[in-house]
Amino acid sequence: MTRKRRKKIIGLAKGYWGAKSKLFKMANQQVMKSLRYAYVGRKTKKRDFRKLWITRISAAVKPLGLNYSRFIHGLKLAGIDMNRKMLSELAIHDEAAFAALVEKSKGAQNL
Repeated sequence: MTRKRRKKIIGLAKGYWGAKSKLFKMANQQVMKSLRYAYVGRKTKKRDFRKLWITRISAAVKPLGLNYSRFIHGLKLAGIDMNRKMLSELAIHDEAAFAALVEKSKGAQNL
């Protein structure tokens, strides 16, 4: 069982530089640290993508005469429930549809 456990750790450390891939103690420390980084990375990835989508939407809305927060507020008032990822994709690939959403957002705010 000890050999199996050690072999698993060494397998996870495959490709690490020097003794970190060969010696159990160093490999174990590095694998534990790497798994911690991977866990944190999965959380920050979500934040980073949301920031990217918001930046893209903001950049697409500005030439149409709105800012990001007013645009999102207008969409909520208009009853349009779309996530930021889809809004970002729409802004990039279908500018006419995005412009129509901006107009709906403006119209909902004027009521």
